[in-house]
Amino acid sequence: MRREKSNYVIQSVSHALDVLEQFAGDADEIGVTELSKLLKLHKNNVFRLLATLESRGYIEQNRATENYRLGIRCLQLGQGFVQRMGLLRQARPILAELGVQARETTYIAILRRNAIVPVLVNDADRPVRITSQLGEALPLHSTAVGKVTLAHESDDEQRTLLPDPLPRFTERTVVDRQALASQLKSISSQGYAIDMGEHIEDVRAVAAPIRDYTRAVVGTIAIAGPAYRLLAERMEKELAPLVVKAARELSGRLGFDGARREPAA
Repeated sequence: MRREKSNYVIQSVSHALDVLEQFAGDADEIGVTELSKLLKLHKNNVFRLLATLESRGYIEQNRATENYRLGIRCLQLGQGFVQRMGLLRQARPILAELGVQARETTYIAILRRNAIVPVLVNDADRPVRITSQLGEALPLHSTAVGKVTLAHESDDEQRTLLPDPLPRFTERTVVDRQALASQLKSISSQGYAIDMGEHIEDVRAVAAPIRDYTRAVVGTIAIAGPAYRLLAERMEKELAPLVVKAARELSGRLGFDGARREPAA
């Protein structure tokens, strides 16, 4: 009889992973004493785990504070994961072509915890352009990629993902939950979202959802540029159709059958 995989778990390895996962939140650095309390482990055990992880580059110590933080090896593994994602392999040529058509920066973003994170960027070949930072956690309610993602989540999931109150970034940021909910319904219906300077005053963007063979939204594709070039009329008539077409093509490559009828809500 085959044994459950849980029977093969090595406790010391599990504890080491517990240490790493403590840095997944907002804390940049954590001390041995705090980690000991969080993990309910003796300080000596925690120190030995940290020493092992540090020797392999997964953890490093700030000599000034004597606290610990994630090491470069974690970044390297994360980048390896991103590069191997099927989504990104399929997205590269489509993203590049979209950039040529729009003559603006294009990027792919995915939902991670309570934020939307760019994982692939194609910078515009222009002197003045928007540069999106890979791995930067962007707010959901004030970005085109974030709003597209929210629009395809359930009401309960939206409440879980959104902070309370909604932070304001510019005068255009929607901070009223009812107004945002109404906007998300429109986004779900029209198939794309627009950011008219709601996160950064002089930056505008348009984004559409990417689906896979399960019909789930697995990411978003976006065009971003300076406000003086991305005027409302251009966004609606030129860029929105381009980004929706690119999203459909990428979704098709991931096995999404757009001809099938959506399930009833």
